Amino acid sequence: MTVTNVQFPIDLNAYKPVVLDVANATLTLEQRESLKANIQLCRDAIVFFTATGAARGVGGHTGGPYDTVPEAIVLDALFNSVPDKFVPIFFDEAGHRVATQYLMAALHGHLPNDQLLYYRQAHSGLPGHPELGLTPGVKFSSGRLGHMWPYVNGVAMANPGKVVFCLGSDGSQQEGNDAEAARLAVAQHLNVKLIIDDNDVTIAGHPSKYLGGYSVAKTLQGHGLRILEGDGEDIDDLYHRIYEAVNTPGPIAIVNKRPMCPGIAGLEGSTHGHDVISVDLAIQYLESRGQTAAVEYIKSIQKPKQTYTFLGSSNKWDANRNVFGDAMVAVLSRLSEVERKENVRVIDSDLEGSCGLKKIHDAYPEIFISSGIMERGNFSAAAGFGMESGKQGIFATFSAFLEMCISEITMARLNYSNVLCHFSHAGIDDMADNTCHFGLNNMFADNGLDDGYQTRLYFPSDANQMKACVESAFFEPGLRFIFSTRSKVPLILDNNGHEFFGRDYKFVPGKDEVIREGTQGYIISFGDALYRALDAVERLKQEGLDIGLINKPTLNVIDEEMMAKIGNAPFLLVVESFNRRTGLGSRFGSWLLERGFTPKYAYLGTHKEGCGGLWEQFPHQGIDPVSIMNKVKDLVK
Repeated sequence: MTVTNVQFPIDLNAYKPVVLDVANATLTLEQRESLKANIQLCRDAIVFFTATGAARGVGGHTGGPYDTVPEAIVLDALFNSVPDKFVPIFFDEAGHRVATQYLMAALHGHLPNDQLLYYRQAHSGLPGHPELGLTPGVKFSSGRLGHMWPYVNGVAMANPGKVVFCLGSDGSQQEGNDAEAARLAVAQHLNVKLIIDDNDVTIAGHPSKYLGGYSVAKTLQGHGLRILEGDGEDIDDLYHRIYEAVNTPGPIAIVNKRPMCPGIAGLEGSTHGHDVISVDLAIQYLESRGQTAAVEYIKSIQKPKQTYTFLGSSNKWDANRNVFGDAMVAVLSRLSEVERKENVRVIDSDLEGSCGLKKIHDAYPEIFISSGIMERGNFSAAAGFGMESGKQGIFATFSAFLEMCISEITMARLNYSNVLCHFSHAGIDDMADNTCHFGLNNMFADNGLDDGYQTRLYFPSDANQMKACVESAFFEPGLRFIFSTRSKVPLILDNNGHEFFGRDYKFVPGKDEVIREGTQGYIISFGDALYRALDAVERLKQEGLDIGLINKPTLNVIDEEMMAKIGNAPFLLVVESFNRRTGLGSRFGSWLLERGFTPKYAYLGTHKEGCGGLWEQFPHQGIDPVSIMNKVKDLVK
């Protein structure tokens, strides 16, 4: 990305390096005041540039990086003072705290200060999680929660004699990976120091309320780590505990107690602080800090809009991830209270507001379990509940986390469990979190054998089809995976401009659907790629190319009738937002050949790392309408 001449409105040159001697247990007055000034400067900067993400509509977490500024500033001083004693990387197992990495990259001269103004914007090189090799100054890729500490253990093994830090959180410590990492660190006496922000806040609530008995300090102590617990906002106490950890060999957890977003009016202690600060609260905060130029810049930002008009679709858009919750409530409302309590259990993984489960929580709290960031265990609990015939376990999380549950899915299948899963945020659309949060490998859920217990993968294309799909799938036995996107999608229209999946529509599992007929070839698509493919088909017809479109809402079942219909077409093109290596396209060609069909065949899918931003991900991957049309024209030639 080319940075404009707009100047970063907060003077980052005011950041003054502090020299800390790890032989001294206490701070001098000068060190203390310099550290405090650096902390305040960095917190102002983080509030400001993450708020630009709010103003542009790309989101971007504020509270986590804001919270952990004191420990990051102390580590920065240590790294600069005695670099040979440390692996000088701010490893962080909460990837959404990426603002820390970008700010440090700027402070160290790897990144122009002004580039921070484009936080999470498409093609800015500043996605919602750190990615090694993409952003100058970023020294690791964090992946998802719970992935970093096990990795850092290996870094410590590779750097004997050096101290390795890993910034943690009470949310990421809920993941089972960290329990395994703790045991290895203790057993091997690794010189790993965890610095954990224990603010009792995750996305959907407070761990102290939804996970009664959970304690970060006691859990890690039980694994054998030494615990240094204290006030993360007391710079002297924080430094002394870091000093003690550095000068004590072996794994140690520095647990910092603080409210979420300390000092930010309207956010302190609130779950809303987990995500990006609102524009109004950011302006209020920055005005109180005298950051007038920063306020004016935020006010000047115009939220970018998708201006493309998609042919064949309605101007009514809805978020299927939320429609799932509405559809579930509608089905559950037809059960008696006794039937619901006895036969249905809904288990959340701290994402109820993002996956539509909050609708169920609000309507039927008696069947809802608020749980933590423990996808594997929560899925298995839902499967265990659904082990008995007639009972249904309901589970939901992001599609990116499906890969973390493969073994548990296999065990659920072997135990003939009934689980209805909603994996939202499938594909790449509106995914400013970028590559590590792409829901690309959803076909992995269909990992059973041909004679195994039934598994169905469904990806409805609009709100009407989502409702119909839930109605049909709820009472099916077996494992059912319903996918949706983070983005809203428009209603699909028929040739006459009516809603294709309207009132008379019935969802039939395993059946493909002809959205448009064609004589020169067919596109096969599903989910959020369908309306883009439909636009391409409509525009191609206007250019004189008679191309058809098939919707395949059941991804892992072969519709023999449809295969017979389209198998002898001049060409077939699969268009999807899944991984090109593992998606529908990688299977569909084999299905054709097995049946003796040999049309010209191609498939488009996600094939490279993301660019950040929102809808910009589709043209970046070459699966937008223009790219689809170009591919069709190549096939027609």
